[in-house]
Amino acid sequence: MWGSLGLLLVSALFPVRRVAAERCPRICICDNIKHHVTCLNKNLTEVPITIPQVTQKLDLRGNNIKVIPGGAFLPIPYLTHLNLQRCNVESIEEGAFRGLGRLIYLNLASNNIAFIYQESLDGLSSLQQLILEKNRIEEIKPGAFSQLGFLNFLNLGENFLVYLPDMVFQGLQLIKWLRLSHNALHVIATEAFAGLPTLRRLSLDHNELQSLPTEALSRLSGTTRLDLGHNPVTYIGEEAIEMASLKQLFLDNMSLQDVSHKAFVKSPLLHTVDLHNNQLQVLQPLTEAAHLKKINLTGNPVVCTCYMRPFKEWTEKARVQADVPCAGPGAFRGEQLESLRSIDMKCGGPAPDEKRLPSPATREPEGDAKTKCPKVCACSPDFQHSNCENRGLQKIPKGFPGNTQLLDLHQNEFHSIPKGSFPGLKKLVSLHLQSCKIAELQPGAFQGLKKLIYLYLSNNNIAAIDAAVFGGAPQLSYLYLDHNGFTRMPTATFSLLPNLFSLHLQHNSISQLSDNDLAGAGQLRWVYLSGNRITRVSPRALSPAKMLEKLHLDENLLQEVPTGSLRGLPVLSELKLSKNPIKSIADGAFLPVARSLLHLYLDNMGLEQLSSRAFAGLGPRMKSLYLDNNNMYNVPDLRSFTGLEVINLRDIPFHCDCQLLPLRKWIDKLNLRVGATCGSPAEVHGQKVKLSAVFKSCPGWGIEKGRRAHPDKVKAKTKAERSPSKEKRSGKAQARGTKKSKA
Repeated sequence: MWGSLGLLLVSALFPVRRVAAERCPRICICDNIKHHVTCLNKNLTEVPITIPQVTQKLDLRGNNIKVIPGGAFLPIPYLTHLNLQRCNVESIEEGAFRGLGRLIYLNLASNNIAFIYQESLDGLSSLQQLILEKNRIEEIKPGAFSQLGFLNFLNLGENFLVYLPDMVFQGLQLIKWLRLSHNALHVIATEAFAGLPTLRRLSLDHNELQSLPTEALSRLSGTTRLDLGHNPVTYIGEEAIEMASLKQLFLDNMSLQDVSHKAFVKSPLLHTVDLHNNQLQVLQPLTEAAHLKKINLTGNPVVCTCYMRPFKEWTEKARVQADVPCAGPGAFRGEQLESLRSIDMKCGGPAPDEKRLPSPATREPEGDAKTKCPKVCACSPDFQHSNCENRGLQKIPKGFPGNTQLLDLHQNEFHSIPKGSFPGLKKLVSLHLQSCKIAELQPGAFQGLKKLIYLYLSNNNIAAIDAAVFGGAPQLSYLYLDHNGFTRMPTATFSLLPNLFSLHLQHNSISQLSDNDLAGAGQLRWVYLSGNRITRVSPRALSPAKMLEKLHLDENLLQEVPTGSLRGLPVLSELKLSKNPIKSIADGAFLPVARSLLHLYLDNMGLEQLSSRAFAGLGPRMKSLYLDNNNMYNVPDLRSFTGLEVINLRDIPFHCDCQLLPLRKWIDKLNLRVGATCGSPAEVHGQKVKLSAVFKSCPGWGIEKGRRAHPDKVKAKTKAERSPSKEKRSGKAQARGTKKSKA
């Protein structure tokens, strides 16, 4: 009876397990015990629909999911962890994560996300960790994080942020750590960090801050650690850091020439200050920092004369651990300040440079400007955001609040922007004029916009720009002129834009780049020229932009790699040449940028031939290489590309014979999805290069297949077998005897 009952129970449970297994996507790995599903590097273009409903952890890293549509995860509501790293995500539609009320961890790092909207993160009511580093985020929309009340860690590092508006992090009531490292921040609004009472750590290192955002930081009453290193700040004035709970302050690798002795008086709990690698010659005693216990001045040109004697005596009296190597005078060079006797610290020459730089400008009064707003528009006093989108306007309205920082006027019919169109908007940072049928920008159109950083003029009818158009907008950093009518580069425009960082001219009708087209654009980092009609890039066209990091020339009419024009670009890290009719690439085509290049796109070009030294100079630094959808039968030796994170060799008609064996061996050593398949001969057509048996008959296959053993070890073993020692011979003989006796 019990046996029959047990059999019945097993048969009842078995279908459940079978159904769970059947729901697992064919190309994924499902752990039905731990409720984990892994679909790593499977080239998926969408979220699989057959993932088991009870899944708690889903790993989709390394796929090609460009758009996350609304409701994409509704069938799997029990998710707690979701990883979408390196999926080429460009867009998150409204309600994409709706239904994931249990999710606590979301990783969207290393994608192509440019904007985060409030609706994008709808439904993530329990989220605790959100990782958005290494995307293309240039601007955070108002209210983007307002629904993430339980978030405790937000990582926005390594994006393209230049500006943080007021209340940008509103809603993060439990945030503990906010990471904004490695952006391009140089403007932080006064109320940017308002409403973050639980924030304990703020990372603002590796940005472009030229002065400390004192007022913005003063809103952080509970923050205990502040990272500000690697910002070009030269002076820290009195009461510059006003943070009641601050304990650790990192001001390393800046350009500091002077720090006021009262800089930290409003941070009473401060116990550690790191000032290493600055330009400080002298530091006055920080007598009012009562709790200070450690200060680091290594890497500074500290002159240990009588001018440093008060600092030394203070550290001894207050028992402050000070790491201060002396750079001078000569007798003390290399000595630690604490090891010197005060009586020996004398002055015989001029005092070190004690010039005080001007303090940061004080905040301008706003008056009652917040109460104003044009009738046809909507103005938000909390976010300093005015919206006149798609109102059928034919003229720029007047009367916006004086504190407006973001003005959205896109999808109207202005046709022309006359001189002085934006009076009284001295604090405007972001101006949206997309899709407004604009054909003319008159000189002085943007005058008075001294803080303007983002200017969106995409999808208009602009064919030319007078240099004087941008007079009065010296801080402009991001200029969007894509999808217009340009037939040539808007030369002479850049002389009035000394801070231009990113230039978008994709999808125009530009036919060539001529010498000095970028004259005056000395700070330009990113140039986007995709989808034009460029047939030639002259050798000196790009040379004025010596800081250029990204150059997108894809979808043009180039017939060869513009090697000559790459000279003089010492920091170029990303080059896109996709979808150009380049049939062959010669030796040393990328040598001018070989030391800096990290990402190279050569896909969809109809490439027929790559010379054996086409990639000369490139190697371990390279992170990604795209060669997919081309027509060559082989590729050059890639063994030096040891640091690759992405390699795409799909849809290349490789001829799988022994000449391809080096590539086959190289692929075998990679822990990456390559996508290489055989195009010929006919009997192996469509087979993966990595799995094809055609190479087994090639000379050298056996040794490589035995890559388990190092080649040196193989040689050593062969030699030993040819001349075995007496002990080994006797051991083998005994072994043979044993085997015979067993037989």
